[in-house]
Amino acid sequence: VADDLWHMRPMRESDLPQVLDIEQVSYDFPWKPGIFLDCLKMEYCCEVLHEGVGALRAYGLMSTAVGEAHLLNLCVAPVCRRTGMARFLLNHLIEQARQRESYVMFLEVRPSNRGALALYRQNGFSEIGRRPRYYPAAGGREDAIILSRDIE
Repeated sequence: VADDLWHMRPMRESDLPQVLDIEQVSYDFPWKPGIFLDCLKMEYCCEVLHEGVGALRAYGLMSTAVGEAHLLNLCVAPVCRRTGMARFLLNHLIEQARQRESYVMFLEVRPSNRGALALYRQNGFSEIGRRPRYYPAAGGREDAIILSRDIE
């Protein structure tokens, strides 16, 4: 059903107002517009997910180089969470990494982001390390859990 309802396409600069709206309501410390612009200019894999012919509902950004993919940001609009959209988007990005001849994907996630951790672990990611005090947090800084998975 998702394949009929959800459509992926490359992100365009004109998508940024909707992307930034989702980013702002999703994170206490959202990315600034310039970060998204830099990812687009660097020709990273920047994808958006639309529901039917409607609004942009999710996005993902990933860099690839020398056989490695790095998932930089994966975000679903709050009203669409727990629908399978994040899994759909993640699988799409894994396929994009495979097409770009990546053999492994890395990402960082906050320990406090239990939903994201569960999604990644259910999709074959394993913890390989930590980055102390990586993320800004209300009480100071929060570690990042580094996850990876092989891409067959």
